[in-house]
Amino acid sequence: MSLQIHVIAATAIFVVTYGMIVAEKLNRISVALAGACLMLILGILSQDEAIASVDFNTLTLLVGMMLIVTITKRTGVFQYVAIKAAQLAKGDPWRIMMLFVILTAVSSALLDNVTTVLLVAPVTMVICDVLGLNPVYFLMPEILASNIGGTATLIGDPPNIMIGGATGFGFLDFIEHLAPPSLVILVTVILICRVVYGRHLQVKEEAKREIMSMDPNLELSDHKLLFKCLLVLGLVMMGFVFHQFLGYESATVALAGAALLMVIADVNPEDVLIEVEWGTIFFFIGLFILVGGLEQVGVIETLAKKMVALTSGNLAMTTLIVLWVSAIASAFIDNIPFVATMIPLIKSIGALSSMDIVPLWWALALGACLGGNGSLVGASANVIVAGMVSRTEHPITFGSFFRVGFPVMLLSMVIATIYLWIMYL
Repeated sequence: MSLQIHVIAATAIFVVTYGMIVAEKLNRISVALAGACLMLILGILSQDEAIASVDFNTLTLLVGMMLIVTITKRTGVFQYVAIKAAQLAKGDPWRIMMLFVILTAVSSALLDNVTTVLLVAPVTMVICDVLGLNPVYFLMPEILASNIGGTATLIGDPPNIMIGGATGFGFLDFIEHLAPPSLVILVTVILICRVVYGRHLQVKEEAKREIMSMDPNLELSDHKLLFKCLLVLGLVMMGFVFHQFLGYESATVALAGAALLMVIADVNPEDVLIEVEWGTIFFFIGLFILVGGLEQVGVIETLAKKMVALTSGNLAMTTLIVLWVSAIASAFIDNIPFVATMIPLIKSIGALSSMDIVPLWWALALGACLGGNGSLVGASANVIVAGMVSRTEHPITFGSFFRVGFPVMLLSMVIATIYLWIMYL
């Protein structure tokens, strides 16, 4: 097959596959894997190229953290934290939501958004079960907060790590330039969630009294295992903070922590492995291969170059186009290959013109990270939480996520546009 036919075929497979995922007529995992297999069968990607397109750092990070969370759940600590948090908020659902949204945003900034939702979502589901509320009313704001918090720092989201490595910007640079707009966007999203979900957050006084009368200490079923889990979890968190200085990938830290915990906790690995969200992992594999097909035939690079050509060297126009295109693209395709394509293009703009490209880096970071709120497949955290509730009576569908997430993403981009214009343009 010629390159032109490969381009048409890859684009058609991608569009049809995503269309079927959005339509939700078939299981999204089956659809993603079928689309990925078509890329291989039609020769758009070789098997080696398909494997190379899969981001195993992300996948093994997910598996490692899922294993740690699965073992930790056996101690009852999530129920303990849930009851403590609910009692701190006097059983008021809105206060509980606020508490967890802020906790999620801060944790995502200091760790990463995937690890954060793996830790916070189980606690949230326990609280909602006690209060008799739909957990989606809590989980959706937490997902949005995780992507916003991850935008604020160097280590919060993979695109920022990639940009930091390409530019030499440090941890404090990201906080200085990205934390202010992230904070404004977070406050805005909290207010939006109050409007969207506030009327649903009504519980009976009996439920509040029941929570206030509960003894959280009774939920801790295995103190010895809890100590081991907290020890390993603390080591893993330290590893995430310092992994760049130590020369390790975040996935290595997560897998090492999971392996250590399985050894010292004396658990049956098969019992733990069976609880991993393997459907989510294979969904990611399908998406990575689909995007890898577009990348292989040059579609992503061509789109990026045309986007840059439109600006004719105007800094303000270039910055805003990078921001908005990054956001919209990252809402529907994985932001890692997109950012990997944009980095050399932004560097080439700096080499070929007298343009100050510093604003372009912050525009790329804001667009790629905040764009993850645009759809269910826009960020790893979204897919992880959707996988957790997929087998419950309150699943998060593509449509239900899009109706809230996409408007939030657009409003975030308006705030980011105003910020970039005032500060740099």
